[in-house]
Amino acid sequence: MGIVLKQSFTNTIILFLGFAIGGINVLFLYTHFLHEDYYGLNTFLLSSANILLPLLVFGMQFTIIKFFTSYRTKIEQDQFLTTSLFLPLLIIIPLAVIGALTYETIATWVSRENGIIKSYTYLIFLVAIFMGYFEVFYAFSKVQFQSVIGNFIKEIFSRICTTFLLIAVYLQWITDVQFIYAIVIVYGIRMLIMMVYAFSLYRPQLIFKIPANIKEIISYSFYIILAGSASSILLDIDKFMIPQLQKIAEVAYYSVGIYIASVVAIPSRAMQQIINPITAKELNNNNLEEVDKLYKKSSITLLIAGGLLFLLINLNVKNLYAFINKPEYAVGGMIVLMISIAELYKLALGTNGAILTNSRFYRVFFYFSLAMAVSVVLLNRWLIQLIGIDGAALATLIVVLLFSTFKLVYVQQKLKMQPFTKKTLIILIVISVLFFAFYFVEFPFYPLLNIIVKSLLVSIIYVLIIYRLNISEEVNVLLNKYLK
Repeated sequence: MGIVLKQSFTNTIILFLGFAIGGINVLFLYTHFLHEDYYGLNTFLLSSANILLPLLVFGMQFTIIKFFTSYRTKIEQDQFLTTSLFLPLLIIIPLAVIGALTYETIATWVSRENGIIKSYTYLIFLVAIFMGYFEVFYAFSKVQFQSVIGNFIKEIFSRICTTFLLIAVYLQWITDVQFIYAIVIVYGIRMLIMMVYAFSLYRPQLIFKIPANIKEIISYSFYIILAGSASSILLDIDKFMIPQLQKIAEVAYYSVGIYIASVVAIPSRAMQQIINPITAKELNNNNLEEVDKLYKKSSITLLIAGGLLFLLINLNVKNLYAFINKPEYAVGGMIVLMISIAELYKLALGTNGAILTNSRFYRVFFYFSLAMAVSVVLLNRWLIQLIGIDGAALATLIVVLLFSTFKLVYVQQKLKMQPFTKKTLIILIVISVLFFAFYFVEFPFYPLLNIIVKSLLVSIIYVLIIYRLNISEEVNVLLNKYLK
């Protein structure tokens, strides 16, 4: 876990910084500087592009991680990487032609409830290409076990650019319309920067020769495309479907709640950048004992970190909305709670997803993801119409709890490993006790001061309990090092 903890810790710092910048953007600059319709439009375009992303790059960002370490010579590796760069074009080019020929029909369909979308529909395809190839180049760096710089580019660069663009809107240097186009340019520049960095780590010689295991690559990529698309649907279909059923401004209100809750996922996003390629390597070497250790240790470590974030977010959410001082956005309290519970459960599963996608059972990941996607679409359509944007969050929570449990049981049955120990129960008890002990406690201060006081108090108590109970050796070593 040495390289995992080192890069995970650095990635966590980067993610916190990125989320801090993003938080300023989402909670204050977007809500005060950009018209809510254009905020909703921006969210809709990016979420739609994210749904399209896995298909356009043929799942290569996952295929690279799965197969790169299985090749033993540089020539084989270069053949594989060349294929991973050019294979997506076999999908992108035909889809671009079809999209151009049927553009009017597609644009009219996606904008039938909100006409503002129609003029910008083509940007979804362009942003999806930029996002997709960014992930491909990022995978290049991950298989070299270098995830920090790529994580910095991904999490911080675009958010800083967004900050400057929102300030430019406020100063009337650019309009709301120009902001939308500028965001697309930012994603294009981000992709180019990642490409330059990836090639500085490892620049493959372009060898236009089909790898010997091309059938296996195609088979894996096909399933991962479908699984990745289904996973993207789970993450972003709510932001796509809300404008089909509600005013587009509702997407803006929903997005604020989702962003606040997504802070819980920071530890997982940090650790997965480095632990996924390591899991793939150990599975390729059939080292199941090490995979099991990573499974358990990652579960405990992520649950500890995520538990603290869960408490800080949900115990301060009322004061946070009061501090934002935009009453129309303050409808997201239950959204925050439901999504953060879903994220906390995913953290508790540790490397479960990495094990499924990189083992010989990767095909089942597709079936799980497909079932999740279908379920969340059906639940969204029903629950959004029934209870509004809270229904979208409830749909996500139900699907995550149900299918994450299925995946947990499947790995246990097939590989005879599961992430939970007695310490898992102890952590959950600590989180629950602190949540109910502080949920109804309100200090008579200004909202920001309330947040600071309650956060310090809860953090100190939580960290002391975790430290004294010695729940995680890795966490205690880290605390001893930095709090000496």
